[in-house]
Amino acid sequence: MAKFFMNYFSFFFLYRLVFKPSKNPKTFHRTASNIHANEGKLYHKYPSFAHEANLSKDQTLLIFNVEDALLKSPSLFPYFMLVAFEAGGLLRAFILILSYPLLCLVGEDMRLKIMVFVCFFGVKTKSFRIGSAVLPKFFLEDVAVETLEVLKKGGKKVGFSNVPRVMIESFLRDYLDIDFVVGREVKVFRGYFLGVMEDKKQSNAALETIIGSQGLGNCDVIGISGFKGSLQYHLSSHCKEIYLVRNADKRSWQRIRRDEYLKPLIFHDGRLAFMPTPLATLAMFMWLPFGITLSMIRAISGILLPYRLSIPILAYSGFQLSLSPNPSLRSSNTRKTRGRLYVCNHKTLLDPLYLSFSLQKELTAVTYSLSRVSELLAPIKTVRLARDRDQDSKMMEKMLNEGDLVVCPEGTTCREPYLLRFSPLFAEMSDDIVPVAMDSHVSMFYGTTAGGLKCLDPLFFIMNPRPSYNVRVLDGVYGLSSFLGGGERSRFDVANHVQSEIGKALGFGCTRLTRRDKYLILAGNEGIVNKS
Repeated sequence: MAKFFMNYFSFFFLYRLVFKPSKNPKTFHRTASNIHANEGKLYHKYPSFAHEANLSKDQTLLIFNVEDALLKSPSLFPYFMLVAFEAGGLLRAFILILSYPLLCLVGEDMRLKIMVFVCFFGVKTKSFRIGSAVLPKFFLEDVAVETLEVLKKGGKKVGFSNVPRVMIESFLRDYLDIDFVVGREVKVFRGYFLGVMEDKKQSNAALETIIGSQGLGNCDVIGISGFKGSLQYHLSSHCKEIYLVRNADKRSWQRIRRDEYLKPLIFHDGRLAFMPTPLATLAMFMWLPFGITLSMIRAISGILLPYRLSIPILAYSGFQLSLSPNPSLRSSNTRKTRGRLYVCNHKTLLDPLYLSFSLQKELTAVTYSLSRVSELLAPIKTVRLARDRDQDSKMMEKMLNEGDLVVCPEGTTCREPYLLRFSPLFAEMSDDIVPVAMDSHVSMFYGTTAGGLKCLDPLFFIMNPRPSYNVRVLDGVYGLSSFLGGGERSRFDVANHVQSEIGKALGFGCTRLTRRDKYLILAGNEGIVNKS
């Protein structure tokens, strides 16, 4: 009898596994790899859509799943780690990495809920700018060329995702020109995220509303999703065709290059300079104790020791500082009564310091919004500008009469290979202007921030395992009184000329964006800090 029941149950489970799924077309679609039809809707393997040439931008509504069809990476963990680290701090990021073994054991839906809770619980909604200031850079670096080409061919585009909408909306709208973004909302109580997402039915209802508003009778609805996603099932009654993406196909995709971005990425914020995958995040936490100790050694060496001692110590600690001097400038300064004006582009707060190290001479640095802590610890003299043209020009004139002066006319740092607009005040100060092209590279932490504590910027920069600075001194440029053309606009001509020379030396693009533009985009303010 026992043997009979065993054979019966074995046959029952075999029937459920083999024969039952064939009666459910949707189940079959999850694993199908060939083109087939279901209730008049065509299901295709995704690669066939890349060669579709008959799309009409006026008559096509393209709906795609962000994580399944747009991003090459199969894991959402790095993006939630960015939210945890940048919005919640080191402790929250540590809790998330500790929960990673659990995330590997649970299902996809539960994994998403745990990550949302850890990253969002207790975070202020008003101060949450990670979705617009930090995540777009990493999303853009993960976009697949194959999907981007498809998006260019479509008409109206709808991005659909199961992750919180606050994480993806700015990226899709601002950098990919997506018309509609549908994502799950995170519940809020008295201005704080609760870490719990709204039910999927609400995002599905929002998607239905968007489809209905576009007039299904006048356009073809095409969907792109993954085999494990729910988009193909939810849209089966609307889409003319649905293209399914396999993980094997995504592994062969290529990520877009910077020059292929639909819109250039000029500004971004956050401390992490790497994609925080589980392994990379674990390496960061293992490095932190040693990195903090090493940063203290580097800081003490740079502040207290003379150049002949501090430079070798920095080099042995892994800090790379390279200088490309200009021999023609050594004998060109015949005016002994005034100092030389060095004009640099701005990469970090340490630009004047490393120019001083490279030249091995004392310089005075003009600053716009340096914190009091940084001013006290700076090994070179710093003078704060008042942002008043007459007052600032008198102060700079006085400093030049006392010695060499260095100024960063961009007024703020820019991480990407672009130069912001140069303030023309420096053009009126001297006829002995020396442009200096500065570039820096980090592998773990950015040494600049728009929304964080600026006093920690130098510490984060020198905490990197092998930070580097490249200093290139260019040919001198005449100031306002000697510049050809004359007239009121000549100071702008001088500033633009210096900007273009530095841009050519670095291979950077020159823009007309300003400090104010940067802070409005990244921090929601004009970048004015309290002097106290």
